[in-house]
Amino acid sequence: MTDPLCDLPSDLEGLSVRGDPACDRVLVTEAAAALIAALKLEHGALLFFQSGGCCDGSAPMCYARGEFRIGARDVLLGWLEACPFFIGGAQFVAWKHTQLILDVVKGRGAGFSIEAPRGVRFLTRSRVFDDAQRARLDAEPLHVGPLDAA
Repeated sequence: MTDPLCDLPSDLEGLSVRGDPACDRVLVTEAAAALIAALKLEHGALLFFQSGGCCDGSAPMCYARGEFRIGARDVLLGWLEACPFFIGGAQFVAWKHTQLILDVVKGRGAGFSIEAPRGVRFLTRSRVFDDAQRARLDAEPLHVGPLDAA
C-alpha cells in the first residue's frame, strides 16, 4: 500500500526525508539516521557506497570520509544526514529506475562497513520509480566522480 502524498510504501514510516521523497534517489529511515549520527560522533565525516558485489553482495557500505576512494565513474545518488551516498556507474545504469532507502537491521554484515562492530548493519530497501518520476530524474544532471572535498 502506498501513501498518495508521496508515493512511498506506507510500511516505511519513519523516513528522515530531505527534499522531495517521491523523487529522491536515496532516502534514510529514522533508525539509520540515528546510527549515522552516532557513527559521525565516533568517526567524523562519513561516506556511503552502494556495493555491487564481491564480499557483501549489494550491501551499502559506510566509511569514514577519505577511507574509500570514489572512482571517476561512480555516481552520487544524494546526501543522507550530510553524508554523500555513491553507487558504481555500471550498477547505477542497472538500478537508475529504483529509489534506495537506507535502513539498519540487527546482525553483522560480512564486510568493512564501520557499523559492523555494533552488531547491526546497514541495508538498502528499494522501490521502483513510476514513469513520471523516471522522466523527471532522467532530465536532472548527475554528479559523476569524486567530490572536490571528498
